[in-house]
Amino acid sequence: MGNFQGGLSLTPSSSRNLCSRHRPSLSEESDPANKARPEQSSCPAERPTEAPKYSRIKNWQTGSILYDTLSAQAIQETPCQEKRGCCMGSVMFPKQLFATSEGPRGKEGLLGLARSFIHLYYSSMKRSESQAHLQRLQEVEQQIAETGTYQLQEAELIFGAKHAWRNAARCVGRIQWNKLQVLDARDCTNAQEMFTSICSHINYATNRGNLRSAITIFPKRIAGRGDFRIWNQQLIRYAGYKQPDGAVLGDPASVEVTELCIQYGWRPPYGRFDVLPLLLQAPGEDPEVFPLPAELVLEVPISHPTLKCFEEMALRWYALPAVANMLLEIGGLEFPAAPFSGWYVGFEIGMRDFCDSQRYNLLQELAERMGLDTGTTLSLWKDKAAVEMNVAVLHSFQLAKVTIVDHHAVAESFMKHLENEQRMRGGCPGDWVWLVPPISGSLTPIFHQELLNYQLTPCFRYQTDPWKSYIPKGTTVTRRKTFREIANAVKISAKLMGHVMARRVKATILYASETGKSQAYAMNLQQLFKCTFAPQVLCMSDYDVVSLEHETLVLVVTSTFGNGDPPENGEGFAKALMEMSCPYLEATEPEMQKSYKMRFNSISQSDPSVALWRKKRRESSNTDSAGSLGTLRFSVFGLGSRAYLHFCAFAHAVDTRLEELGGERIFPMGEGDELCGQEESFCTWAKGVFQAACETFCVESQAETAASEVFTHRRTWKRNRHRLLPHPGSLDLLAGLTHVHKRKIFPCHLLSVKNLQSPESSRSTILVQLQTEDQPEMRYQPGDHVGIFPANSRELVEDLLARVEDPPPTEEAMAVETLEAGTEGVKRLWVPVQRLPPCTLRQALTFFLDITTPPSPQLLQILATLAEDPGERDKLQRLGQDSLLYEEWKWFRCPTMVEVLEEFPSVPLPASLLLTQLPLLQARYYSMSSSPDAHPGQIHLTVAVLNYHSQDGKGPLHHGVCSSWLAGLAPGEMVPAFIRSAPSFHLPQDPTAPCILVGPGTGIAPFRSFWQQRLHDIEVKGLPPGEMTLVFGCRSSCHDHIYKEEIQQAQSKGALSQVLTGFSRDPDYPKTYVQDLLRMQLDSYVSEVLLRRAGHMYVCGDVTMATGVMQTVQQILAKGGQMTLTEAGDKISELRDQNRYHEDLFGLTFRTQEVASRIRSQSFTCQRRMLLPEP
Repeated sequence: MGNFQGGLSLTPSSSRNLCSRHRPSLSEESDPANKARPEQSSCPAERPTEAPKYSRIKNWQTGSILYDTLSAQAIQETPCQEKRGCCMGSVMFPKQLFATSEGPRGKEGLLGLARSFIHLYYSSMKRSESQAHLQRLQEVEQQIAETGTYQLQEAELIFGAKHAWRNAARCVGRIQWNKLQVLDARDCTNAQEMFTSICSHINYATNRGNLRSAITIFPKRIAGRGDFRIWNQQLIRYAGYKQPDGAVLGDPASVEVTELCIQYGWRPPYGRFDVLPLLLQAPGEDPEVFPLPAELVLEVPISHPTLKCFEEMALRWYALPAVANMLLEIGGLEFPAAPFSGWYVGFEIGMRDFCDSQRYNLLQELAERMGLDTGTTLSLWKDKAAVEMNVAVLHSFQLAKVTIVDHHAVAESFMKHLENEQRMRGGCPGDWVWLVPPISGSLTPIFHQELLNYQLTPCFRYQTDPWKSYIPKGTTVTRRKTFREIANAVKISAKLMGHVMARRVKATILYASETGKSQAYAMNLQQLFKCTFAPQVLCMSDYDVVSLEHETLVLVVTSTFGNGDPPENGEGFAKALMEMSCPYLEATEPEMQKSYKMRFNSISQSDPSVALWRKKRRESSNTDSAGSLGTLRFSVFGLGSRAYLHFCAFAHAVDTRLEELGGERIFPMGEGDELCGQEESFCTWAKGVFQAACETFCVESQAETAASEVFTHRRTWKRNRHRLLPHPGSLDLLAGLTHVHKRKIFPCHLLSVKNLQSPESSRSTILVQLQTEDQPEMRYQPGDHVGIFPANSRELVEDLLARVEDPPPTEEAMAVETLEAGTEGVKRLWVPVQRLPPCTLRQALTFFLDITTPPSPQLLQILATLAEDPGERDKLQRLGQDSLLYEEWKWFRCPTMVEVLEEFPSVPLPASLLLTQLPLLQARYYSMSSSPDAHPGQIHLTVAVLNYHSQDGKGPLHHGVCSSWLAGLAPGEMVPAFIRSAPSFHLPQDPTAPCILVGPGTGIAPFRSFWQQRLHDIEVKGLPPGEMTLVFGCRSSCHDHIYKEEIQQAQSKGALSQVLTGFSRDPDYPKTYVQDLLRMQLDSYVSEVLLRRAGHMYVCGDVTMATGVMQTVQQILAKGGQMTLTEAGDKISELRDQNRYHEDLFGLTFRTQEVASRIRSQSFTCQRRMLLPEP
């Protein structure tokens, strides 16, 4: 980064200048062909009334011409414009770059700058003239009218600080302006708090030598109140002691500040490289002296790879360059104390600090030690010694593993930055005098590049040294602090430093979930991060993606729905995130232009471009461009099932996209497999990401202890912390479900239930017909899903009620309250638990709580604390703590809550435990089996009624919750439901496009809605029938061929052009699966439809079948399209991306036991790898 000014010594790097008024290329109207329309990038106080004239600038090395249109937005005249006929380009501190010392601006001047800045901010997010923009503008105008000032929101502050760096014409290292970490210290009230914040800044920015750019912003300037000021020029600088003979021991540039520090109580050691204390001043107070803790200041001893004389010189320099005395201006507001830091360009130390005659002036001493002839300039001894000094500095910093950059690399990076800015903003302000390095000038490309020097806002400004106008309080000289007082102040700050840094770091936790599990994990993560950070939890649907540009730490917890899609409440976030552009990450490979579905839902589940891009990212340096999310640190946890082909695909998409946009992954993405150890995987990831966050932001915390306290607390349930109270009124079921699941639920009523299979069949598939009363919210399209909220079995509910030790009155609605943990001196209070609506215990167990899913390890540990039998207590504890043992037990027994209590009969069961610890009963999703045009006001479902024995077929009989409930309903009974749109599984917009439908068993469900819709279009709308081929599979032709007659009728009327059926367990037919039908009877037709006729293929069923179908199609396309299997796989990914290869998948069923066992075994292997330490 160099630093924000190109030279921390605050001196220019060259004496040559090309000012815009006297450059050879005259200002002229730009050619529209040569100018890009830039984004608005500054806040002009006044807009030009005439058509602007754009300056042409030339690169004399390449001959290329640029037209700078951004300069039209400059906020004031340059020094050269004021002194007509004179070039002022080499003046060190022209008054135009100084802030006024007359206090804040008046209302009118402030209002104009504030409006321009707010417009710039919202324009950058493409939200200009939006309701949020206009509302914010109104707020700012009102604040200024009432108070004479206004308050920047945190995101605006971050945006403004980054753009101040971006606009700094004297900084050569601006290419990483988007990686500036903004530390908001506007709540500071005194010098002690300032010092603590500065210590946190130094600790964070130093980062054990891997320097990070940062700025700490203290309170703004307010009329009638003094300023917060840092009297030092830099946060870290060596002292300078004037000797009686006029010589200086140490750094001559620090003599004045050194004397002030001594005056205010510092006891100097009088060495050559003594780190100065800080002189900090709060409004209305005298400055106070604060020595920096030695462990906070990283120093680098200077050595040379070959010259031993450097060891004799005993030189050293501090690692962190941090400018402390400049003023930050954002939207007309002024921040007199806003120290910022980056990293050094080698010449700043080697040339300026060590070799300038007004600094350490070591050039001649080094030349003499090198044996150079210093008696004549013809020997070029100065040049030779200067080069070796620079070599020594670069060598030493690299040896110490401290960030530094050489002048050639930083010059190249500026040229890249100039190119980026020309493309993005139409120009880039640059002070040629400061940007050309003081060594090897013409060997760097900046030397040959004409530049325009102009000032934009937000910006940094110089300001007058505070001691030159400061009058001490009272009439006497300020009392010098004692050494003990100073030491105590430092000790207090060192103790508070980590806490202050944590308080400044906000963590945003985003989740997306279909079942609520991701949300629960996100809330757990919030509890963990509360120990040290300031976390907030947001659903992706409630989050504006553009806010990512101003975030510091983002943690994402998300599941993946269906065929690698985002959950419903993450769809908008996914679309916006994938559409975010990063101008500095141009795709060099076509792969990088693919959508995330194509890249992450591919057959191989990998994207070669991602690996190549990550390799390039690892090889990048501080002179490379930062992405739009340059300051973002993130980590992602994905929930899913390895039964699905694209396991955690959406989470992987988010993880990679955040990195592509410039974010820094602080901890590897975590994966939680519902087939094996999902809870343990989350806990492991949560502990790891918490530890990584603490290390990243230099926060001291015992991650293991904090995580143990949080996760152990969740497992601790105490009777005396919960109580049930009677509640008047009765339950409104729909309102209760809406409250619990945070979505609107609508009533449907059962019309009929019909068994579709033969009476001789041991299994049952039913056609469920529901009446929607034509509610607008229940309208749907063929291919959509309906969510059903079922009720638990009455028998299970009664069995569980019989085990409750303290059952409340049967028909009395109850509300749950918990005893809130009180803080010191505050009485603990009983507060309502909002998880469930007030209802009877029977209603809670029937409609709201899941009593059939095996209890989680956490719930088993709670039960262990209640168990009265020691043997049962021990087994419950082992099940709750050993994830592999738990998974074996859960998979073999798959116990309901009742069966768990039968296995552990000594466990008493309090009612409040059930109401607070059982998971929520989730909706079940079914594909529509009807066309709304053919059956208006109705929804038809095809439902397999699930019945199975656990324990390898020898255990108790289990029933599917929703399928059994639907099968037992009587006509007229209410069914709570909602519609979930599935746009990726809708019929083609072109009704003539050929379609191939593949669906064995109940996978035929959505295709019934397809042929009904086509039949309606033919018979009612008179549309010509398009080709629609149905590929169906079932076990037996006699027992399982559901919808046989309806299919034949649809085919006879032209809705289905071809029907193929395979039977897998029929003695009269060869064993045939749908994959076999595709391969043996439809191979050429599949290739023709997908490769040459822009047709569609739809696949519906369980994931194992879908995997087999896709592999078969891959082989067919490879053969028919004369391509490799890899190319065929890419083609399927492309078809999916084009919404022409559609999948509607559901997970493992107990009819695929052998496949489930295999997948689960793979999950165990992955789990062991994650839990066992690396050798």
